[in-house]
Amino acid sequence: MKVHDLQPAPGSNRRRKRVGRGIGGKGGKTAGRGTKGQGARDTIPVGFEGGQLPLAMRIPKLKGFNNPFRVEYQGINLDTLDGTGLDVVTPEALLGKGLVGKGALVKILGRGEVTRSISVSAHGFSKSAQEAIEAAGGSVTVVPLPWGDRRPPAKGNQFANR
Repeated sequence: MKVHDLQPAPGSNRRRKRVGRGIGGKGGKTAGRGTKGQGARDTIPVGFEGGQLPLAMRIPKLKGFNNPFRVEYQGINLDTLDGTGLDVVTPEALLGKGLVGKGALVKILGRGEVTRSISVSAHGFSKSAQEAIEAAGGSVTVVPLPWGDRRPPAKGNQFANR
């Protein structure tokens, strides 16, 4: 068999129906659209419901919002730290090992154990992780967030100091 011998299976390709080509045959005159009315004339927008409020506008919108002050951390567990072989753990060292993404805020979490004394610097620590590191003779340093504190001012009388 050669490329020029290829052809579709019989009956798999049908010609499109040409409607509205004179009054002879099935697709002539009104071309299958019935008589008169909106459907017989030009195009109708998708979702148009004849002037009634469309379904897409009637249903309730999604609730909730995206908190602009949310701080996302990338979690690293103690068992992962213990397996790195590093004595001084920093976000840059974890990036070099491929454990966190570039520019990620690192939070140390408490799964696993620390078997040796390590010095850990990160943007956040869970209480159990901090206790486990200090119990093993290590030290914990909290690295400040790169943009400082993004929280809005405290609620209450904000004009009291003026």
